Amino acid sequence: MTALTLSNLPATTVPADAVVIGIAKGESGPVLAPGSESAAAVDAAFGGTLAATLATLGAKGDADEITRVPAPGGWAVPLLVAVGLGRPAEDGYEPEALRRAAGSAARALAGSEHASFALPVAGTESVAAIAEGALLGAYAFTAFRGRAESAPGSAPLARVTVLDADAGNDEHAAAAERALVLAEEVARARDLINTPPNALSPADFAAVVEAAAPEYGVTTEILDEQALVDGGYGGIIGVGQGSATPPRLVRLGWTHPEASVTLALVGKGITYDSGGLSLKPVGHNETMKCDMSGAAAVFSAVLAAARLGLRVNVTGWLALAENMPSGSAVRPGDVLTMYSGKTVEVLNTDAEGRLVLADALTRACEESPDALVDVATLTGAMMVALGRRTFGVLGNEDAFRDLLHDTAGQAGEPSWPLPMPAELAEGLKSSVADIANVGDRMGGALSAGLFLKEFVPEGTRWAHLDIAGPAFNEGSPFGYTPKGGTGSAVRTLVRLAERAADGELAG
Repeated sequence: MTALTLSNLPATTVPADAVVIGIAKGESGPVLAPGSESAAAVDAAFGGTLAATLATLGAKGDADEITRVPAPGGWAVPLLVAVGLGRPAEDGYEPEALRRAAGSAARALAGSEHASFALPVAGTESVAAIAEGALLGAYAFTAFRGRAESAPGSAPLARVTVLDADAGNDEHAAAAERALVLAEEVARARDLINTPPNALSPADFAAVVEAAAPEYGVTTEILDEQALVDGGYGGIIGVGQGSATPPRLVRLGWTHPEASVTLALVGKGITYDSGGLSLKPVGHNETMKCDMSGAAAVFSAVLAAARLGLRVNVTGWLALAENMPSGSAVRPGDVLTMYSGKTVEVLNTDAEGRLVLADALTRACEESPDALVDVATLTGAMMVALGRRTFGVLGNEDAFRDLLHDTAGQAGEPSWPLPMPAELAEGLKSSVADIANVGDRMGGALSAGLFLKEFVPEGTRWAHLDIAGPAFNEGSPFGYTPKGGTGSAVRTLVRLAERAADGELAG
């Protein structure tokens, strides 16, 4: 993982491979982004002509734009990298703008050893954003490259130095440490999501959890296929019964001795989703290793809560299964008896995530958490509604749903609150069971939320995050977001745990 330090040294004297400054989009060309003392010193070293030089090279100051300039002689660094921040901000740049700019610069510097970041610092929040963005941008998944030469220059930036005039400030140091923990845990989730499905069965995922959790004081409990059968987890067993690799339910627990609030997190962990007998069409299978992104997010968020020592109790529930077609697979028309005792008519075996989540939600609620959140790449309908960069938030209380939406905004993750219209529940009625696993095609993401709600007891505050869009980036990298697994929702869940530790979920 990329190393992080803070420094109050002048930008021109830090021995690094490159120094990164921010530029803004002015009325007639790029201008130095206001608020950075280090950038002002860099401009002075250029004799006050840096903006004009960048304009000559085609820079405009647009968000995430990268322009490289050789550094003048006598500097300790050979290269200047200017990253665009968009229009100048009157009251300082929003954290997300700094986060994205730092991430873009870090990606552009792949193959370099060390870079210093002289972006505008206006306090603790901006230090955290710059550090977080640079670390998230400096990510690469190389575990399955058999030859190093197959990806020349792809090694991520190894060291990041954030230039901060108040580098000795304890609050700034704490913010940088939090950014490092967040980035490392997002990278852990990304690595799991990017791992090929032949190397990450449900048992493999459970083994990864069991190996990592004790280092941070997190407890684990793993239910194998026999324990799931004996316990009556009909949803998880039903989804996994068509695969040669059996399912698992994993419980993680972080307990703080002074905590008064318990937060339960549930993650969908379909390690590969073929659709089962309701087979996905050609072109929709290739990225289905990412269908365990919710479980990866929950796993990483629990570890982050423990590493940060948050004064909150957190349980994480990973519902792990592989959805495959075979002679033993669940069939359209089968009826499953869930852990809650409810029966479900399976009309579409490709609507399997809600089945494993239902069992895990019921089990999580047995411990009477103060709040419950599930995370899942649940529906293609959510992508139709919100696109590929925004996740949907549903819940059984508008206030709690809106708190999750606000929390995601604080974390820098785009989200949108959505309703669960009661009339859509009509489509989930079954003539042979208590409920069907799919309803009307129109509003499918909302119907999925209504299905899950059936497995959350009255009085339990619950929210559902459908991260189907942003969990896996099939397009080009942008900002601090790489191609492939993104680690979507990790930062939102950690921020929620922090707010719970601060008493914002009490009552």
